[in-house]
Amino acid sequence: MTTSALSEPQILEPGAAVRALEDEAIHILREVVGTFDRPALLFSGGKDSMVLLHLASKAFWPGRIPFPVMHVDTGHNFRELIDFRDETVERYGVKLVVASVQEAIDSGRVREIPGQSRNRLQILPLLDGIVSNRFDAVLGGARRDEEKARAKERIFSVRDEHGQWDPRNQRPELWDLYNGQHAPGEHVRVFPLSNWTELDIWRYIRAERIEVPSIYYAHSRDVFARDGMLLAVTEWTPPRPGEQVRRETVRYRTVGDATCTGAVRSAAATVDEVVAETAASTITERGATRADDRASEAAMEDRKREGYF
Repeated sequence: MTTSALSEPQILEPGAAVRALEDEAIHILREVVGTFDRPALLFSGGKDSMVLLHLASKAFWPGRIPFPVMHVDTGHNFRELIDFRDETVERYGVKLVVASVQEAIDSGRVREIPGQSRNRLQILPLLDGIVSNRFDAVLGGARRDEEKARAKERIFSVRDEHGQWDPRNQRPELWDLYNGQHAPGEHVRVFPLSNWTELDIWRYIRAERIEVPSIYYAHSRDVFARDGMLLAVTEWTPPRPGEQVRRETVRYRTVGDATCTGAVRSAAATVDEVVAETAASTITERGATRADDRASEAAMEDRKREGYF
């Protein structure tokens, strides 16, 4: 057997463990469609929601994806991500529902504090979007390896009539049996990627040749250091006096609001290089690059209790 014949499967095949995760996620997606009347998929265009959308296309092929996607738009997103979101929705032929933080601010329903991230302000537009569209299940791409609070969450996670989560009141999930029962006014958050890791995500992206936004790969960008992170120079994140702007080669491991998402120095410009870099990392992507999770040890759990993803 030649060397090339040996190397090709190593590049393209994610391994039996990731294929088992794929099978589990597809099973969950089909359970959702079989259990709920009006599901939706949270979709930002980021790598995890892109993998989830791809899995949905496989789960229901040759039919169309049988639910819309919803993006909670802070108005402070990277332009590359919004462009990619719109192109992807058109390519997959799914309906896009946008829940706008800016509209909630303009209407006076939420109050913005100048200079602070809009990340927490997503909660009310998200809940409004769920109620106004009568969604009874909302699929998300969260993974347990990302953060402590997400590690506590069940795959089928019931939210009360106020959209809130109680970590002490969760249902057991044994033998891949999921309980989607909920009272009027309640809804269920569903996380088919719960058992995946960041490395699993990238191995799957490589194997399935899934397109993701360009900012996940190394590129040149103007950045400055703040609170131990590299923030991009944007209209919402101008450097403060004393913060030196530098042109660096960076990429993003996770992508959210530009005001709270940091870049990492990286030369990983291809999916193979990102896989290798991720395999060597000793810190989660949110721990490394998300300011919103650094507010306190319980920052994510506090937001989830209020209705966050």
